[in-house]
Amino acid sequence: MKVMVLGATGLTGAKVVEGLLTRSEIAAVVAPVREKTGMAHPKLSQWVVNFDDLAASADLFDVDAIVCCLGTTIKKAGSREQFRKVDFGYCLKAAELGRAAGAKAFILMSAIGACSSSTIFYNRVKGELEDAVRSLNYPYLSVYHPSLLLGEREEQRTAEALGIRLMPLVNRALIGPLEKYRGIEAATVASAMVNEVCGLASEMVAEKVVQVREYPDIVDLAD
Repeated sequence: MKVMVLGATGLTGAKVVEGLLTRSEIAAVVAPVREKTGMAHPKLSQWVVNFDDLAASADLFDVDAIVCCLGTTIKKAGSREQFRKVDFGYCLKAAELGRAAGAKAFILMSAIGACSSSTIFYNRVKGELEDAVRSLNYPYLSVYHPSLLLGEREEQRTAEALGIRLMPLVNRALIGPLEKYRGIEAATVASAMVNEVCGLASEMVAEKVVQVREYPDIVDLAD
């Protein structure tokens, strides 16, 4: 199976790449990046692309499945417009190119609370992306809805760092219907994505599948 990972240098995406490379079900991993990383592996192909013109690299999207962990923050992007360009524009264009090239599965990292009618800008953009990707009619679409992602990031995010320190206590209080809001390790999300992709490699999709994965489902799939 040939798999593309978008956001391959990010907190979760990098772990997805590492996990896929260890699995016998995966023949090749394609990683479009802004700059090549130091990671090297016989199965890994890193391609420096212009994300503002992904169509120029359309041939790279000839893969079986795409895992999209691409995303930024409004602070890092510099404005709402730039944030939307990355989290909506880049991701949707990649999904379109993959579907046009014949990709059968799309695994999308979204966020808890994503809804196209939300009054919260971040959640609304994530929801609009989900709606747009659904309309592409992938035979297999899996949307991940994690809450706070836990793990060591290269950049410092003060609010997230505080949340990460408090999360072990908060998680214990989030039970029942609130369990989906628990913070989750990026490594756990990545393991779930890797297991899901590898499961597709051994089992053909007989009919259209669209699903949303929240905390309990992600944890179970990661085992």
